Amino acid sequence: MANLKEIRNRITSVSSTMQITSAMKMVSAAKLKKAQDAITAMRPYAEKLTELLQSLSATLDGSVGSEYTTQREVKKVLVVAITSNRGLCGAFNSNVIKEVKNRVDFYAGKQVDVFAIGKKGNDVLCKTSTIYANYSSVFDDLTFDNVAAIAETLTDLFLSGTYDKIELIYNQFKNAATQVVQTEQFLPLAPIKTEDPVAAADYIFEPSKEEIVLTLIPKSLKTQLYKGIRDSFASEHGARMTAMHKATDNATALRNQLKLTYNKARQAAITSEILEIVGGAEALNG
Repeated sequence: MANLKEIRNRITSVSSTMQITSAMKMVSAAKLKKAQDAITAMRPYAEKLTELLQSLSATLDGSVGSEYTTQREVKKVLVVAITSNRGLCGAFNSNVIKEVKNRVDFYAGKQVDVFAIGKKGNDVLCKTSTIYANYSSVFDDLTFDNVAAIAETLTDLFLSGTYDKIELIYNQFKNAATQVVQTEQFLPLAPIKTEDPVAAADYIFEPSKEEIVLTLIPKSLKTQLYKGIRDSFASEHGARMTAMHKATDNATALRNQLKLTYNKARQAAITSEILEIVGGAEALNG
């Protein structure tokens, strides 16, 4: 039977851990609400912007914005891995890292570099892949302007021919318990196919449709990246809240089990002492 003092120490340790995980769960729950509201409010705007771009592009010839849509022979690929700066969030980071490695294998024989957004992804992937850049600090002040600067950097890398293809890999937020790893093509822009009747409508545009499309493309790219990072940010807090909830439940179950073991050990010790006293008394009487 385990030593009573050892069991008491374990109960104290597990109780402390349970308090920490419970507090972390509540903090993540509070942060999740704000992050969830942000991505929920942004999605309709991003979808409408994409719809407008598709509708206008369908009425123009392919030369407008062709520098963003040019399909080059893929020799150099940049994978943008969006993870978190902190751990204790279950499989949130490992799922993205696993998908990045799958993409590297998919492009075997080609140059594949990683553009890390998030410290956890950078720390792991730097051991197996070439890291072009690490923008972990963006989460310290997650604003559209800060993300737009990163999007401009990525766009310049494509337009200059440094990379022939750029992909985003991140966790898309579904709900607090569900995050889905997404792989999106950032550049070149995928061919636009639409049967939207708006495209065929007769509108008067000011400025011209060409100017509007050329303005919308960079805006759309910045919005796409910002939405991906916002999705990942909300997913992180959802994953951490779920992980800490499970950790708290496990700690509670372990503490209860240890208390039961302690009570049994204490009862056995008391019984043993009583038997020793009775045996000693009988020996004296004999």
